[in-house]
Amino acid sequence: MVRTAFLAATLLTACVGPVLAQDAAAGEKQFLVCRACHQIGPGAKIAVGPVLNGVIGRTAGTYPGYEYSEANKNSGLVWTPEELDKYLTSPQTVVPHTKMIFPGLKDAQKRKDLIAFLEQFGPDGQKKQ
Repeated sequence: MVRTAFLAATLLTACVGPVLAQDAAAGEKQFLVCRACHQIGPGAKIAVGPVLNGVIGRTAGTYPGYEYSEANKNSGLVWTPEELDKYLTSPQTVVPHTKMIFPGLKDAQKRKDLIAFLEQFGPDGQKKQ
């Protein structure tokens, strides 16, 4: 009985593990949708949306030179991976009246991959080592 339970737990872990992993390369593909409004990396500039260099750990509504909505500036959010995951699911739900019109990314794995891609970039636009 114990051996069967151990085997079942091992198989379950093996099946679930890869699904929960983050894949920055897959996230780069997800970012193609974001590129309609945002830039990231060396030389990134403000576009329809703010530059996303160093977004992980940044307080919402604070990228210099971008004209944020009052809702975003006053949200009090810090873009942790967890907050960004909620926001990317449904931006208008997390920050009502935000200017971001993106309807949300419903696939949890795609959000994790996208966040892994974003996490690679420091505030200077360089990929972290």
